[in-house]
Formats: sequence, structure tokens, C-alpha cells
Amino acid sequence: MALCLKQVFNKDKTFRPRKRFEPGTERFELYKKAQASLKSGLDLRAVVRLPPGESINDWLAVHVVDFFNRINLIYGTMGECCTEASCPVMSGGPRYEYRWQDEHQYRRPAKLPAPRYMALLMDWIEGLINNEDVFPTQVGVPFPKNFQQVCTKILTRLFRVFVHVYIHHFDGIIAMGAEAHVNTCYKHFYYFIQEFSLVDHRELEPLREMTERICH
Repeated sequence: MALCLKQVFNKDKTFRPRKRFEPGTERFELYKKAQASLKSGLDLRAVVRLPPGESINDWLAVHVVDFFNRINLIYGTMGECCTEASCPVMSGGPRYEYRWQDEHQYRRPAKLPAPRYMALLMDWIEGLINNEDVFPTQVGVPFPKNFQQVCTKILTRLFRVFVHVYIHHFDGIIAMGAEAHVNTCYKHFYYFIQEFSLVDHRELEPLREMTERICH
């Protein structure tokens, strides 16, 4: 029987505490529906489609948080293989390098070791999804006008985690017997961002050949 991600990956190594949906809220119910569809064996392309009558922003919020948790779990487990010595630059092979920029410490794009980049990335995402002004949890509280742009930026940066893991650490995933689980997580993520045109096609280029092989 296939193991689920939680069984394959060590939850104690999760990079950051999981963001949870509060039971009893509309978003928790939407999250449960999405998870039920995912576990039912339905085509992943169908699973990501917006259910009739649901808000696009609620659907985006549920998935952004879920992808953060899942990718967080994958990288947290692979973290022992990703060190400043093994990965002195956050990259996706020799052709793609990612530099970090934020509104506080790194106002200009900075070249950083992959683990440092990942730590800053997870901190930044966690801060956003726990910010009630950005990801409101109360019924009737509207999402900010730039919510979809925020989701695009989060998902674009999370895609870079896949790029780094696939290109630099996939041997470790295979050694753990987790290849199928990471591929499923990636396909779910890819179909979602494609369904809603959330990540620029140029960002997807590092994994284009692999994506064509497993997602088409």
C-alpha cells in the first residue's frame, strides 16, 4: 500500500509550524472538500478546478496554505542534504540562480546559500499566511485587493523550492522511496498554477522537460 506524505517524511523536521485551518470555519470545510477530492483518486486536473459557487480567493487561500505545508514538509526532510557547503548558492542547476529580496534585510537581490534562502522564504510565507490583513480567517472579512498578486508571488517562490529539490537533491528523494509522493505533490501544484495562470511561464522553464514528461 502506498504511503502518504506524512508517513514518508519526518514531521519533526518540518521547516516551520504548519498553518492550520480552524475547525468550524468555511475555509476549513472547503479545505476538507479539497482534501477529499485529492484522496479520491480523481484526475488532478479536475481536483484543482474551482467548485461551483465557491469564491476564487477562498480557493486560492486554501491551496496556498496547503502547498506551503506540503512543500515545507518535503524540504524540511531534505534539509540535512541541503547545506551551505553542498549548496552555496540557491540555484536550479548551472543556468538558474535565485537571489533573495525583501522589504527589510535584503532590499537589493542578494546571492545566498540555498538553506539561508529557504529559511527566509519560509519565514516570509509564514508571516503572510498568518497575517489577518492578508489571509483573513473571520467570516465576512474581505481579502485585500492585491490578494491574487500576493498568491502569485508566494507560489512563484515555492516553485523554486521544487526546482532546487528536483535538480540538486532528487537522489535523496529516490533513496527515501519518496519519488512518487513528491511527483504527485508537484503535479498537483503544477496543475493548480496552470489552471489559474498564477506563475509566469518563464519561471517554469527549469523543470520544463520533466514537467512535459510527468504532467502531460
